[in-house]
Parts: sequence; C-alpha cells; structure tokens
Amino acid sequence: MPLDARRLCRSNRLTMKFHRAPLAAVLLIPSFLVLAVAPAYAANKDLIELQTQVAQLQQQLTQMKQSFDERMGVMRNLLEQNTDTANKVSAAINTLQASINKQQQDRAGQVDQISGQIQALNDTMDELKVRMAKLSKQLEDMQAAQQSLAQQQAVQQQKQQEMAQAPPPDVLYNNGLRDYNGGNNDLATQEFNDYIKFYPNTDLAGNAYFYLAEIQYKAGNYDQAITNYDLMLQNFPSGNKAAAAELKKGFALIELGKQDDGIQQLKHVIQRYPRTNEATQARERLRKLTPPSSRTHQ
Repeated sequence: MPLDARRLCRSNRLTMKFHRAPLAAVLLIPSFLVLAVAPAYAANKDLIELQTQVAQLQQQLTQMKQSFDERMGVMRNLLEQNTDTANKVSAAINTLQASINKQQQDRAGQVDQISGQIQALNDTMDELKVRMAKLSKQLEDMQAAQQSLAQQQAVQQQKQQEMAQAPPPDVLYNNGLRDYNGGNNDLATQEFNDYIKFYPNTDLAGNAYFYLAEIQYKAGNYDQAITNYDLMLQNFPSGNKAAAAELKKGFALIELGKQDDGIQQLKHVIQRYPRTNEATQARERLRKLTPPSSRTHQ
C-alpha cells in the first residue's frame, strides 16, 4: 500500500476513536432525560437546551460520517490507482520477462547456428588438411622422381662418358685374363669388374663373373666366390663356364662346412654334365668324402 494511503487510514482511525465517547454519551442522554424529566417535569428551557445539544451532536455525527465517507472514497481511489499501477507494473514485468526469454532463445539459436558453422569450418579445415597432405605427398613423390630421374640421367651420362673412355670389350677382357693368368689378381679383379660394368650383356661377361669367383676362391673368400658363381649361373646358365662354376660352387660349400649342400651340388654336376672333366672331378671329390663302406653299399 502507498505511503499516503497508510497515513489516511491512520488519521481516520484516530478520528473515530476521538468521537466514540461523545457518540455513546449521545445515545445515553435520552435515557437520562427521561429519568430526570419524568418525575420532575423539568422546565422547558432545560429541555430545549438538551434538544439543541442533541441536534448539535447529530450534526457532528453527520459531518463525521460525511468526512469518513469522503476519506474512504479517497482511499478507494488510491487503492484502485495503486492496483492499476501494480497491474501495469506486473504487465510490464511480464512483457520484459517475455522479451528477455525471447532474446535468450534467439541467442541460444544464434549460438547453435554459430556452433554449427564452426563445426562445418572445422570439418572443412580437416578436409583441407587431408588434401594438403595428399598434395604434399604427391609433390614429394614428384620431387623424388625428379631427383631419381636426374640421378639416373647423371649416372647414364657418367656411364656413357666412361663407356666412351673404356677400352673395347675384347681388349678389356684379354687384359683381365692376362693379369689373372699372370697372378696379378688385384688388377685382374678391376678389369673384370670394368668389363661387367661396361659390357654386362655380352657372352664374355659370364666368364668375367667366373674369374672373379675364382680369384675369391683362391683367396679363401668362399662366400663371395659362391655369390659370383651364382651370378654367372643365373645370368649365363648355358655359358662355357657353367659346369666349372657349378663344380667350384660345390667345392666352396664343402670348404664352408656345408658338406651336405656341397655333396648335392657335386651330384648335380655329375647328372647334368656326366662326360665332362668337371663330372670326373666331382666323382673324385665325392670318393674322398664318402667312407668305403658307404660306397660299397651304394
């Protein structure tokens, strides 16, 4: 309730308390008058005065009632105004709350929309990263291919230059064979390697592999010797040194302690080249490896 309304109610209560006593007195006066006047038949003057007082009291009561009604009307008006104001304030609060809720909903929608856009951007960035990684890999592959091609071209050019400076194939091979027969193994090794390098597809390249293996065999490098024997047999299986290469490979295996493998290799020489000098050497070596009792049983 507003302050002015509270003050007006308090004032009316005080006014009503103040006039209660005279009002009670007025209500009791007729009784006293009857008691006083009936037996004594008081004078008209006193009666008139009493009537005048009663009239004055009634007039005061009427004025008080009128003042009370006016004040009550003012209070009702104030209460109605306060009620209207409260309703308007409540309506304004409700409107403001609805506006705030709408703004919150709009902002929530905007946040969701922005979140979706950010997620879409992240997905796009991830896709771009994958594409960039693929492009980077392709670029690296292209660069590696270019470098490899450049290296191959450089090697080819170097090989062509070396080929241009290399001796003719028959001269280079004969030089290697001469040094091999002369015991100059280091120079022979270099010359046979050069021959394989410059003329790898000629028939004499197989012989070059064989002599390189022979040099390693004489030096006790049996593993390296077997490697060169195998290169000769793989690349030139029908060469004129094939039987000798298989025979010496068997010997090298036996020297390495691989006796079973060596025996199988020598038996293969006998089966494939039965009437050759290599087959005879293989039989002789097998006799030395096989005990007499085993030979008799066989």
